[in-house]
Amino acid sequence: MAAAEEVDDVGRTIEEEAVCEKREREDEAETLAPWEQHASIISIPRFDYTAPSSLLHHSHSGFLVTCSIKREKSATKEVMSILGKVLPIGEESAQVLKSSDASKKRKLCAQEIEEDEEKTSPLDTDPLQETGENPTVEHLKSAKESISEEHKSLMSLVKLTKSGLLLFTFPVENSLDTTNIVSRIFQSMESGSLKAPIWCHRICPVQATCGLTEKELRETVAKLVQRFVDDKHNTLSKPVKFAAGYNRRGVEETKGKIKKEASEVLDQCPLLDRTKCFETVAAGVKDIVPDSVVDLKTPELCVLVELLPLSRIPNGSFVAAVSVLPHRLVSTKPKLAIKPLVPETKQNKGQN
Repeated sequence: MAAAEEVDDVGRTIEEEAVCEKREREDEAETLAPWEQHASIISIPRFDYTAPSSLLHHSHSGFLVTCSIKREKSATKEVMSILGKVLPIGEESAQVLKSSDASKKRKLCAQEIEEDEEKTSPLDTDPLQETGENPTVEHLKSAKESISEEHKSLMSLVKLTKSGLLLFTFPVENSLDTTNIVSRIFQSMESGSLKAPIWCHRICPVQATCGLTEKELRETVAKLVQRFVDDKHNTLSKPVKFAAGYNRRGVEETKGKIKKEASEVLDQCPLLDRTKCFETVAAGVKDIVPDSVVDLKTPELCVLVELLPLSRIPNGSFVAAVSVLPHRLVSTKPKLAIKPLVPETKQNKGQN
């Protein structure tokens, strides 16, 4: 009888210690910055310092993400999780992103692995399952490193000079339909299968990039408009109604503070002037749809141009991200922009 009571006491002591340890971890997590809480769960990709140079010479697709300032690392983790859940199943890219977000580095055990295997569809094969062996911490670590390397080859995190902004690009030879992916994100959020993000405000699909010159921008817009017109899912009236939006993140502040320097920049790149940029965009649209007209309230075709504040590029070089999107993905007030992931409130109103 005494032995049984002693066993019960030991059991209660172990449970109490476990509860105390859990509370300590929770208290510690509350004091950590958001990205520090994520650091042991998912690895934050490093900047690809070769990406800006590639953007100067090649067109890339990808995603431009706006987020809370000083929360870029948390937003990066959040974006990786979102993309891993909405990319088309069956594609190699989806396998890589899903694998990178599937298992946590902390508290890895056989039971968690078995649960993940039950939830994973036959198409979502895990490299650990193919061995037929029970994975150890070392095996898992090795697999995570391998997946991380694959992920780096899939998407590049580009270094920007503007806070509250993230840029992910795909390799030139491995471009995906970014507009369809962003559409999936909105659909998943509307259905409730995807939770509303905390740090990310907007995810803009980048269909192409180009140098910010009249010739390159006009050709890029024309190419994307032609693709939009050829897409049978897009219904257009006659005349086609279109609108254009232009963001010059970083340049706006400079123009307001130092007019002389801003004037010199405009001399280097005339398309930094909003009017000149809109004229060039309109010319590209009319190259494909001559009878198109501007309609800022109910456009069927929306052209978004984003000046990319790239790091480590020569002075006087400017690169723009361009997208031609259907009206359902954009908001027209207070200005033309990709829809926010979460409806704006008084607290976040005005955040881009």
